[in-house]
Amino acid sequence: MAFFAILFALLIEQVRPLAPRNPVYAGMLGWTRWVSRNFDAGRGHHGWIAWALTVLVPTGAAALLHIGLDFGLGWPLAMLWNVVVLYFTLGFRQFSHHFTAIREALDAGDEDQARAQLAQWQQVEVADLPRSELLRHVIEYSVLAAHRHVFGVLAAYCIFAVLGLGPAGAVFYRMAEFASRYWFHHSRQHPVSDALQDAASLAWARIDWLPARITALAFAVVGSFEEAIDCWRHHAQRFPNDNDGVVLAATSGAVDVRLGGEALRSAYAAAPGPGGWPEGGAPSATSEDSESTPGREAQPAHLRSVVGLVWRSVVLWMVLLALLTLARLLG
Repeated sequence: MAFFAILFALLIEQVRPLAPRNPVYAGMLGWTRWVSRNFDAGRGHHGWIAWALTVLVPTGAAALLHIGLDFGLGWPLAMLWNVVVLYFTLGFRQFSHHFTAIREALDAGDEDQARAQLAQWQQVEVADLPRSELLRHVIEYSVLAAHRHVFGVLAAYCIFAVLGLGPAGAVFYRMAEFASRYWFHHSRQHPVSDALQDAASLAWARIDWLPARITALAFAVVGSFEEAIDCWRHHAQRFPNDNDGVVLAATSGAVDVRLGGEALRSAYAAAPGPGGWPEGGAPSATSEDSESTPGREAQPAHLRSVVGLVWRSVVLWMVLLALLTLARLLG
């Protein structure tokens, strides 16, 4: 079921992309705000209660509905439910239009437009970045977006599907990522406690640990394997976030591009670690975390290489799932 559900969801998304502001997103946003407003009392255990309600209630609902449909009304309706959930949680079109617009602007020689598109996408200041750093930003943001919107969701979905919980893994992964991101970046407009931010950040770091390494391994398999693994082993720690560092280091080796360095200053200036920032605020870039990975300086050709890397990884996923589905049918 997993193979066909993922295939149909990806095909539907290519034909009819999900609108950025849709009822499901509005519901997820409203639920997250309601929980934090009513259960975030500022203490450590309150933060974990609010996080658990935000993430586990939708996850449990998705799992129960799948089980009810599968055993009560038959697998076709359960399959339909899987496709619907994956359509709203999995897909390239949730971020690829930003990447495409930036790439087209760079191909046309309109660097100012590319900067404006990147600034609008990630809400960062890139006006003073040199061209190579601009390209590095685009590669890093795009690869991380592909991991969080596609490969991480795929990994979580497949793990939960093996346990008989259907699409609950996709909901779990997306809700955990969204809660961590939303409660940090929007804490000024809708104040949340440090305890809730720390709980969400720590939970997300643990949840993404395995999916990040699965993504990195896929990039290594479809890219330059030895270089990707070597970069992963020796340079992932140069990035401020451990899980993101694994994905970006593997990408760097897989397509031979230098990542990290000065591009990290704004890329991670607004992202705390699992335990939040220490007293005194966000740390400044040090010589250790500003050191780049090995590889060639970022060029426009690397954007095409990254696109190829991502699509080959999707094919790898689908081939593996198809083989597992065939083995199950024959067995």
